[in-house]
Amino acid sequence: MHPGGGAVRVLNVAEKPSVAKSVSEILSRSSGGMRSREGRSRYNRVFEFAYTIGGRACHMLVTSVTGHLMELEFDDRFRRWHSCDPADLFQAPVHKSVPQDKQDIKRTLEEEARKCQWLVLWLDCDREGENIAYEVIEVCTAANSRLDIWRARFSALIDREIHEAVQHLGRPNKLFADAVDARQEIDLRIGASFTRFQTMLLKDAFVLDVTGDDRNIILSYGPCQFPTLGFIVERFWEIQAHEPEEFWMINCSHTSDEGTASFSWIRGHLFDYSSAVVIYEMCVEEPMATVQNVRNQEKLKYPPYPLSTIELQKRASRYFRMSSEHTMKVAEELYQAGFISYPRTETDNFSPNTDLHTIAHEQVAHPNWGTYAQRLLDPEARLWRNPSNGGHDDKAHPPIHPTKFSAGESNWSDNHKKLYELVVRHFLACCSQPAVGAETTVEIDIAGEQFNASGRVILAKNYLDIYRFDSWGGALLPTYTIGQQFVPTTLTLDSGVTRPPPLLAEADLLSCMDKAGIGTDATMHDHIKKLLDRSYATKDANTRFSPTNLGEALVMGYDEMGYELWKPYLRSMMEADMKSVSMGTKRKSEVLENCLQQMKACFLDAKANKVKLLDAMGTFFARSSRPINEIQNSIEAVRPCSACNESEMVLKRRPTGEFMVGCRGFPQCRNVVWLPGSLSEATVTNQVCPTCTPGPVYKIQFKFRRRDIPPNFDVDHLGCIGGCDDILKELTEISRFGSHNQNATPARNQNQTPSSARQPSRQDLHTGFRPAGEFTNGHSPAVNPHVFRSTHTQSSGDASDQVCCTSCGEPCILRTANTEANRGRKFYKCQNPACGFFAWEDEVENSAPRGRGGRGRGRSSSRQASASAGRRGGSQGRGRRGRGRNADGMMFVAATGEPGQGSCFVCGDPTHFANACPNRGR
Repeated sequence: MHPGGGAVRVLNVAEKPSVAKSVSEILSRSSGGMRSREGRSRYNRVFEFAYTIGGRACHMLVTSVTGHLMELEFDDRFRRWHSCDPADLFQAPVHKSVPQDKQDIKRTLEEEARKCQWLVLWLDCDREGENIAYEVIEVCTAANSRLDIWRARFSALIDREIHEAVQHLGRPNKLFADAVDARQEIDLRIGASFTRFQTMLLKDAFVLDVTGDDRNIILSYGPCQFPTLGFIVERFWEIQAHEPEEFWMINCSHTSDEGTASFSWIRGHLFDYSSAVVIYEMCVEEPMATVQNVRNQEKLKYPPYPLSTIELQKRASRYFRMSSEHTMKVAEELYQAGFISYPRTETDNFSPNTDLHTIAHEQVAHPNWGTYAQRLLDPEARLWRNPSNGGHDDKAHPPIHPTKFSAGESNWSDNHKKLYELVVRHFLACCSQPAVGAETTVEIDIAGEQFNASGRVILAKNYLDIYRFDSWGGALLPTYTIGQQFVPTTLTLDSGVTRPPPLLAEADLLSCMDKAGIGTDATMHDHIKKLLDRSYATKDANTRFSPTNLGEALVMGYDEMGYELWKPYLRSMMEADMKSVSMGTKRKSEVLENCLQQMKACFLDAKANKVKLLDAMGTFFARSSRPINEIQNSIEAVRPCSACNESEMVLKRRPTGEFMVGCRGFPQCRNVVWLPGSLSEATVTNQVCPTCTPGPVYKIQFKFRRRDIPPNFDVDHLGCIGGCDDILKELTEISRFGSHNQNATPARNQNQTPSSARQPSRQDLHTGFRPAGEFTNGHSPAVNPHVFRSTHTQSSGDASDQVCCTSCGEPCILRTANTEANRGRKFYKCQNPACGFFAWEDEVENSAPRGRGGRGRGRSSSRQASASAGRRGGSQGRGRRGRGRNADGMMFVAATGEPGQGSCFVCGDPTHFANACPNRGR
């Protein structure tokens, strides 16, 4: 089939492949059928046929997407969980793009759009559908900017609706799309930030026996999901807090030839037993009952309002115990097959233009309710009544109603049959007269106490004949007249106990969400399903919900903080704002700014009060016994990164055991501070260093291994990595200098080969390297042991020559280490308590100058060399000249804080880098 001359090529895009096929079948019947071919995606075919729109010949090409074509996501730098502080996600850049699995659909749209003049959008006629429409527009107009864009609006996949939609095309609604964009961005930012925060904080800190592998659990937070959980937990707490209380009541009955009447005490019941007994004894002593009033009145029971999505879900749950999620799945399948109208609608009143009689007439042939439909349409039966107005209209779709007759399809499950029956019976019922009943109320007096009884008889069932899900019973009372007296057949004092409210049933939960404005009619079932999937709640066979320990602990933690993040108020306001955007009374940017600003403040407060969340979790779960390095995922910020000026430096522990403070922006930013290898524990505190900038720089509580540090240092130290902490710098330098030279000194291990002596351990490779700017506040290091000299001569052979401190010039004292790793090994220490000089004796001996010139280079020469090496801006600057050995061939290791110092990561030698390493490639 080829377009004739002058025919307009029209690209039609539906939301699902099945809808595209149904629309094509309906529109192509008058032209002799359609041709089908594959698109780039084998699931989204392209249908071609001829059609006339508004008297103009058109060549129609119909294809489809599969729901949303694009995804909103953070830029790559922020997508990894540890790439940034979760608080940064409130303002991190986001973008919409077509994911990889939908690139074939995108290519189909681009190829077809280039050959067309018109674009007609057949997406679902709600906000979400309008947002998808603009995603399609963005892709198609990028390929062909001259497209004339139209919108087809329909509510059912039936001939009448589809032909009317294509002959009355409109324009897409940008405001609806903006409302969805705002919701998506708000949900992404809030959900990602809170989810990362509570998952990294709690997952590895507790034994969460809620899934097969609690190591992979995600403790998700959703702006709609959490208030929904709040309803469940709140009811559960109400039940737990209930204290049964005994009460007493007086019951009375009277039997006559016409039957038995049961009278209820007008007081209901009393909690005071003595008072109840006194009143009861009064009634027993004067048991004569006197009829004081008899009221007879006509009562009407009205049929339900037309069917909206939320009512469909609630009634399917009550009548069939179907979950809301399964209800929507079945309803969607019935809609796509053309049997019911669009199942996602808030509207519960029919337009005056809707031909209700035609819809009812299509059901006349049904074997079960056909007779009622025929009687409903009979004017003489006077059963017809136009449906009541429920007061809701989403301006997009009518109430859910049957669109095609079926006595039951062969491929239908029992749930398909039940749901179709519910839709049909509900429609016929809402078009029917209300049931009519006669109600009688009798009031009697016994010893001054009032009792009453009620009875009802149904005069005309009307809609109750078709709506078998409703009942309207009542007992038939004997005849009584005012002033009549009788002695009750029974008069008893009975006791009872107050009962707690029941757990929330799914229908009740949906009602709570609907009243609070949590989610939309199309998304409520998704929020409920997520609670079950995340193990936050369970549902029993009666569709009643209970919170799990995990769900209750999370709500309890946030409740203890004083922030009602689990309450519906915040989300309700957000939903109201989305509606304002869709109506044009608020701008998308305004809603985004206000909402995110408010939620970021809540997030920061929650982060500051995280101990309450930890305490709440500790109430239900045991602390994890995993090694501490596995719970370091609860990363804490230490200071802003001075290298990239975009992220924070955070405390981490590698699997190999070393502690480090690294930039969250890794790998884009590789700024890192390696902490001493002698550390066993490190925790960020809330104390801020008053000296170091840029701030804030939070202090860290360190715990060192006693065997790995000199005896004059404490194992516990509250320190700062900003550059002001001399003790931390000394311990860092000791760790680096000692570990390198231990490996480089064959005398410590006679079995070492020369090559193995020069090869550093894996730990040395980490602790021996620091980039420039590690300590950036301008403080000079307290110790700079570049060169250690002794005053003995090479030929003397004795150790009586004195070693001088390279910092203050004072003579050093010789001591013996008693730690496990270095027991018996001697080291030099400065006599000045304020000085932190430290050096191993064997390393000083190995570094002594050899040959001529050794004699006479005493303390003065040593101090000059040390001072020269330690000055900032000296020969050990950023260039290569300062690296390696000095003029005497001495090996040096840069002091903590010296810019531009490092070592080869291949062999660990600080005299060169890897690009010049002689061992490279071995």
